[in-house]
Amino acid sequence: MKQQDVDKAEEAIRELFPETPLQYNDHLSARYDAAIWLKREDLSPVRSYKIRGAFNFFRKALADGAKDKVFVCASAGNHAQGFAYVCRHFGVTGIVFMPVTTPQQKIDKTRIFGAGFVTIKLVGDFFDQCYQAARDHVEAIGGVMVPPFDHADIIEGQATVGAEILRQLPAGTKPDLVVLPVGGGGLAAGVTGYLNGHVDDQGFLFTEPSGAPSLRRSLEAGHQVTLSKVDNFVDGAAVARIGDLNFHALRHFRPEQVMLIPENAICVTITEMLNVEGVVLEPAGALALTALATINKDHIRGKTVVAVVSGGNFDFERLPDVKERAMRYAGLKKYFILRLPQRPGALRDFLSLLGPDDDISRFEYLKKTARNFGSVLIGIETTAPENFASLIENFENAALGFEDITENEILANLII
Repeated sequence: MKQQDVDKAEEAIRELFPETPLQYNDHLSARYDAAIWLKREDLSPVRSYKIRGAFNFFRKALADGAKDKVFVCASAGNHAQGFAYVCRHFGVTGIVFMPVTTPQQKIDKTRIFGAGFVTIKLVGDFFDQCYQAARDHVEAIGGVMVPPFDHADIIEGQATVGAEILRQLPAGTKPDLVVLPVGGGGLAAGVTGYLNGHVDDQGFLFTEPSGAPSLRRSLEAGHQVTLSKVDNFVDGAAVARIGDLNFHALRHFRPEQVMLIPENAICVTITEMLNVEGVVLEPAGALALTALATINKDHIRGKTVVAVVSGGNFDFERLPDVKERAMRYAGLKKYFILRLPQRPGALRDFLSLLGPDDDISRFEYLKKTARNFGSVLIGIETTAPENFASLIENFENAALGFEDITENEILANLII
């Protein structure tokens, strides 16, 4: 990838949308005593950077004579929306394959962006089934498959994010640290390639969700690794295998430069940015910002940090779950199974153990056949994590039978 080719791609993209802003964030800069700049890819026409790679792919394919071809992609999210938007822009026919389980909101947005030019096909319950159906269809009709991240033209398009960052920073300023989210690796491969020579290799920090560490595991192994299991909560970055070209571009980085971010920690960032800044982020879009809360503050104090906010396609139906996860991660909410004696006043005695800032958010009686004791599932919210230490001490002093199941994934998923 040549910088002049990326510059040409960025110039061409201007016919589609203006550059996304690079914003100095006062809130985060004060917190970390650093100059924190946010590259707001959530403010693109489709609320993610994916439109860049799709546009560049189409631009080059059409220049090579693919005007009469049918373009096809498989996606349940941002790639589909960028693909649809670009199909409409160029006036070409496109087909988007989506899993049957895709949220209706994403289906509707893809249909709106590609109105009159894109057909949506719902196939399979899982992405792999959907992707295979798309590939089979491309082969059957002699169409053009538009991959989400593993293609040179896609990488080149995503690299325009890096080109804009360099131009938008104040004159004479270069980033000391660039924080990038990683899913399939197209954005990371493109931006690091373009910024080569402007930012040292040590000046990059990559972020992956803990449940989908495809780059980290591949760097540790020295070759690409396909994960046997992926947590899909961070759906925009939950990839089982990083792209071939992308790993080739990133393989010289150290595994320690890939920070694994707990899914629940991402929820803290989403709720904070919504409440404090009024910024709506999807889980993948919050990855880079969450890394700032995890990194040693001394590492970035006084430095210029650029964090790429990769997307803001958030379904607000997920907000209750995000808030729940955020409170649990912050230590402000716990779930207990209590063993209460079956006698008058037992519940009153339990309530007397609560502190002034403790609030019961859930109470479910689980008694089945026990005659002398009954089990209770109880959720408790409080205002400070240290309040739970006093509460648990009260439980123990009262010889109350209890089990904290907050971090027990099996029980939490079954009961909570």
